[in-house]
Amino acid sequence: MFKNLTFLILVLTLISIYNNISAQNQNPGASDQQIMDFSLASFGEKGKRAWDVSGKSADIFQDVVKLKDIISNLYGKDEDIKLTADKGDFDKLQGKIHLEDNVIITTSTGSKLTTDSLDWDRKKQLVTTNDVVNIERGNMLTTASGARGEPNLKKVTLQKDVTVNINPASEEKSQGQEMGAKKKIVITCDGPLEIDYEKNIATFNNNVRVDMQDSLMQSDIMDVYFGKAGLDNSGSKKVEVSRGSVLGSSTSASKIDKIIARGNVKIRRGENVSYSDEATYNAGDNKIILSGKPKLIIYSGEEMNASFGN
Repeated sequence: MFKNLTFLILVLTLISIYNNISAQNQNPGASDQQIMDFSLASFGEKGKRAWDVSGKSADIFQDVVKLKDIISNLYGKDEDIKLTADKGDFDKLQGKIHLEDNVIITTSTGSKLTTDSLDWDRKKQLVTTNDVVNIERGNMLTTASGARGEPNLKKVTLQKDVTVNINPASEEKSQGQEMGAKKKIVITCDGPLEIDYEKNIATFNNNVRVDMQDSLMQSDIMDVYFGKAGLDNSGSKKVEVSRGSVLGSSTSASKIDKIIARGNVKIRRGENVSYSDEATYNAGDNKIILSGKPKLIIYSGEEMNASFGN
């Protein structure tokens, strides 16, 4: 998602070289130059636009280029990326760029990131921010304080105070707002949250809670798999429980393939509670497997489908 910053830095470098030469020719003693309403573009094979960058102004100083109203686009093979910000500083010596105010990154595939500031280190290939980050991806909205990631966003770590809202699919919402509210999933943790988009896995750390309808799952660490099924875990002693008796309806987790909760696992639905060292939920068979000293406390008369392993 941040790949177009590479091209932005290249453009800013070319602008600064051009203006330094121009300044020497027109006014040898000048230290600053300014470009108003600039717009640059590059074209690749067969005349196809590769990238473009525009802005209201670019103030050229000896070591820094200051930008206003930045709009940058990268046109890729699989998706297009757009980056906007109210202002930014480009450090010509260190090759770093700092963006501020209304920083928004959107992709043609539907992802959107918003934050108040963003730093990109070209040498370390690292994107960071200490501000609040919002990431919209499909039916998920993730909010956290602070983020670190690779420029291509294949892996990103959200530092603390993480909240992930997973809403039901649009067709489910159309049946009524009340139904949508019941099926909503909220996952929170103290952080960090580590996301690997290539493997479709998100690892939540420290005081993890999954709230959905009348159900609650808690653990120290939780791996949430999206988009592809994983292998079931096996333990020396396990309990397999119908999810309907402990965690609630399965429809709200339609975008989740598997959840593995580890460390001080507690699952509550109504008055029914289970405890274990580890719990694995598989969406395919709608079951939860409790491993490691599993304990069930059943107060209601709900039907339960349970099997005990070796």
